[in-house]
Amino acid sequence: MIPRRLLADLGTALAEAPAVALLGPRQAGKTTLALEVAKTRPSLYLDLESESDRAKLSEPELYLSQHEDELVILDEIQRTPQLFRSLRGLIDKGRRSGRGKGRFLVLGSASIDLLKQSSESLAGRIRHLELGPLDAGEVGRKRLDALWLRGGFPESLLAASDAASLRWRTDFTRTYLERDIPQLGPRIPAETLRRLWTMLAHQQGGLLNAAALARALAVDGKTIASYLDLLVDLLLVRRLTPWQANVRKRLVKSPKVYVRDSGLVHALLGIGDREALLSHPVSGGSWEGLAIESLIAAAPSDTDAHFFRTAVGAEIDLLLKLPGRRKPWAIEIKRGLAPRIERGFQLACETVRPDRRLVVYGGTERFPLAEGVEGVPLVDLCEELSSA
Repeated sequence: MIPRRLLADLGTALAEAPAVALLGPRQAGKTTLALEVAKTRPSLYLDLESESDRAKLSEPELYLSQHEDELVILDEIQRTPQLFRSLRGLIDKGRRSGRGKGRFLVLGSASIDLLKQSSESLAGRIRHLELGPLDAGEVGRKRLDALWLRGGFPESLLAASDAASLRWRTDFTRTYLERDIPQLGPRIPAETLRRLWTMLAHQQGGLLNAAALARALAVDGKTIASYLDLLVDLLLVRRLTPWQANVRKRLVKSPKVYVRDSGLVHALLGIGDREALLSHPVSGGSWEGLAIESLIAAAPSDTDAHFFRTAVGAEIDLLLKLPGRRKPWAIEIKRGLAPRIERGFQLACETVRPDRRLVVYGGTERFPLAEGVEGVPLVDLCEELSSA
């Protein structure tokens, strides 16, 4: 098992909150992480995709009250969202008897319905944590190239070959489109959603142009917005918003859009090996997306992430405003082993005046690039952020 950074946060959350929701896309490793926690304390695990486990919960309050001294893990909670009402009563009863912390750990895909049910039924009783696929800080330098090509879903990353990994990701996207998304959200034609997902992969890291996407898919702008909202809610797509600064410059106001897992980008585009990736036009955007996901995952919770771009081309790929810091960190992302500072980055930093100026790249050494600007390997900056 590759250690997950979120394990410590999950333990803290269970010590402080009555219920914890661990949300993330399928196959990201939620169940594995939950079972690691289960090894440390008496626990009951129920898989709500199993008919026999669902049958045990036909009278949920009666059944779960028999396990009040155990951590109850409810996997695939989106299959039975009505359980949240029962959990509320059990949590309140436990509070009155002094057993209020760490009662329930619920796992599920971050569907709109799931978030709505938990926030309405368990307001003030539940803490949400997000587990994405493995990131650069978790896999380390040795697996970084494989992570970029195959993505961070454990079964894809650790597959026996690149071809086997690509087959897994192809099956994953098909299953998500044809089975999982219809269960989790509104009914959407699978082929239409696949075309949108593929178009976003082609434009990885580009500014969102909803009108162009709508024309290409022959739907209206509101429909595109609802489809994109669904992919964002399912943690499959990231909408990176622009930095809002009170400056006398024309700032880009459209968000940038990334398919969150680089391996899914490559699967959607039919990129099967490193040679094909390096020669493909998406390689730069794909590496940038991997770096952004890794850095955001490594940063402390409640870190604000944005990008900065003006109409005349001054740009910062990623601005991270850490909790308690007045000024953000400005991060430029480069794929090569000999990074250079772009004039647009320097101009943007003069406007934003960040606390730190960093150029993240794919090498292994830290070194100064210019006065106040440091070149930092991606894995090193992930480790620094995780301890910030």
